[in-house]
Amino acid sequence: MTITFITGANKGLGRETARRLIGHGHTVLLGARDPELGREAAAALGARYVPLDVTDDASVAAAAADVAAHEGRVDVLINNAGVHGPVGDPSDLTAADALAVLDVNLIGVIRTTTAFLPLLRRSDDPAIINVSSGMGSLALTHDPDRPESGVIAPLYTSSKAALTMLTTQYAKALKDIRVNAADPGYTATDLNGHSGPQTVTEGTDAIVSLATELPGAGTGRFVSRHGEMAWS
Repeated sequence: MTITFITGANKGLGRETARRLIGHGHTVLLGARDPELGREAAAALGARYVPLDVTDDASVAAAAADVAAHEGRVDVLINNAGVHGPVGDPSDLTAADALAVLDVNLIGVIRTTTAFLPLLRRSDDPAIINVSSGMGSLALTHDPDRPESGVIAPLYTSSKAALTMLTTQYAKALKDIRVNAADPGYTATDLNGHSGPQTVTEGTDAIVSLATELPGAGTGRFVSRHGEMAWS
């Protein structure tokens, strides 16, 4: 049975990904910072809650130790936890604003991936899925026909651009693990005040597709629900 760990999974895309993968027969470990919300979501879905704050080294290490003690391995790691940060005019942005967003969206991925690599390497077919965004694409954010071009979110977009590059670097270096990025698309979640036109089910199509691939599938890809995207 495939063992899948999802960060930030008590709501939104993470929770829907957990629900769908449980439907595919995965054993899902639901990582969440808030114990009450995490336990509630895990109980409702049939997952196991693992306390996890991706901005805290000790919390991430404890989560990895918890999984090592209970499941012994991870087959799929889904780095989903994310925050949006300030939108609009960047004139008043501060270093603290930037650090807060990057600490979750980029550095949190590094913390979690590093801690979980030993567990992934115990799998016969390990995979890492980084939930990125078309908002980090130069091409999409400059295309007037795309919704991404009409949003000004300096820190979120910057963090996702960095995450897609991080994904390609991991894919090149970690020859024994598939590492891919998913673009959920403009999905109605708390992150955007439920303004997106897609449902959370549509928004998780790419993530679920990557998480249920057969052994030998490709690495270093950027995938949306419509297929593979160019790195641009």
